[in-house]
Amino acid sequence: MAIKHDEITVYHPEHLHQNNDAATRRQHALKRASELKEKIEDYLAVKDKIYTGFDLVEKYNEARSRILNYFNGSDEDWIDWRWQLRRRISTVDQLSQFVDLTDKEKEELHKISSHLRWALSPYYMALVMCDKPHGGVWLQSIPSYQEITDSSGSEDPMAEGWTSPAPCVTRRYPDRMIINVTNRCAMFCRHCQRRRNIGNRDTNRSRKDLEAAIQYVKDNKEIRDVLVTGGDALLLSDNTLDWLLGELHKIPHVEIKRLGTRTPVTLPQRITPELCTILEKYPPLYINTQFNHPLEITPEAKEACDRLVKAGVVLGNQAVLLRGVNNDPHVMKKLNQELLKLRVRPYYIFHAKNVKGTSHFITSIDEGLEIMEHLRGYTSGLAVPTYIINAPYGNGKTPIAPNYLLGKKGNQILLRTWENKIIPYETP
Repeated sequence: MAIKHDEITVYHPEHLHQNNDAATRRQHALKRASELKEKIEDYLAVKDKIYTGFDLVEKYNEARSRILNYFNGSDEDWIDWRWQLRRRISTVDQLSQFVDLTDKEKEELHKISSHLRWALSPYYMALVMCDKPHGGVWLQSIPSYQEITDSSGSEDPMAEGWTSPAPCVTRRYPDRMIINVTNRCAMFCRHCQRRRNIGNRDTNRSRKDLEAAIQYVKDNKEIRDVLVTGGDALLLSDNTLDWLLGELHKIPHVEIKRLGTRTPVTLPQRITPELCTILEKYPPLYINTQFNHPLEITPEAKEACDRLVKAGVVLGNQAVLLRGVNNDPHVMKKLNQELLKLRVRPYYIFHAKNVKGTSHFITSIDEGLEIMEHLRGYTSGLAVPTYIINAPYGNGKTPIAPNYLLGKKGNQILLRTWENKIIPYETP
């Protein structure tokens, strides 16, 4: 039987073992299927209105044509990642050619530009043009005046400057570490945790610094997992990536290499056949990228992911929970389901870090927990990432989850299911 208690159902399923004939079981199954269908009706009512890049191909192509005409570019230019980088939109005058800006917005953007560098690739600009004003992709790429008026937060909330035992190295865990190789990005995301490193120009770390980082890995045999990131790791040249991955691959105790990159999202043209030939040489290789909104799921992004998968790269996604972008259970569910179609496994949802100038993005923790409640059980387990809060001062990733274990006594526990049923469970 089931009884209500404090808005939670206490469930005792003994009745399932009574009247155990086929007709009764089928009747129960049909009733249960109807109940389950009802639980997803709210999502089904809105999911087709949460657009992906596949839904807006015609609009995207129009935006692409406008941008190419502005830069006197060709179709061949558009698929050239170096052309995309050279043509990043980074001034108010350029931006106003592609989206409508009020006089106030222009004035504020000019003020921001005197304090902070910002830029977005022509490819991502086309997505902004497909979005509604101040929508999910707009907010991630176009600066807000709050970035220079907000005094809360820290320039370096993760204390990376205090966890760097060698050049380019960040180390917070016993068996893994980061090599930070560049500040270059196809787009400077407005919520970036390392915005302090953007500076006034693109710079890669020197070969000397990279060699020192590699030597640190060699000298510390407990390091089995190395993450190469930035900036964006894939904005290194093919030759540099080939050398760096090759050096790490030769170290006997390095079991896996990882690359941190947002190029499948912001510059999918970077995922060339030549790059994939290099990546294929150094298995096992993992890439975690950062899709934050369904509109970023485009045919070009799929092509990039397909190439990486074919090269043997294992793909994961580390979304950041951002107010106005994806702090909605239905949007996050749609994003994660679409990622699985690209063969990208939703890995983490990061609670936005308390970075100076980004507090307008930061949600409540309750919002994150609500999203997790609307994922677990309501969609494939593959589409349920782990909700993570980065403990301040470099103290590491801390998983946060709704409470499903309500009590324990000896070998007996009390479980709360995804439907808020309370079920006793006993182990032998």
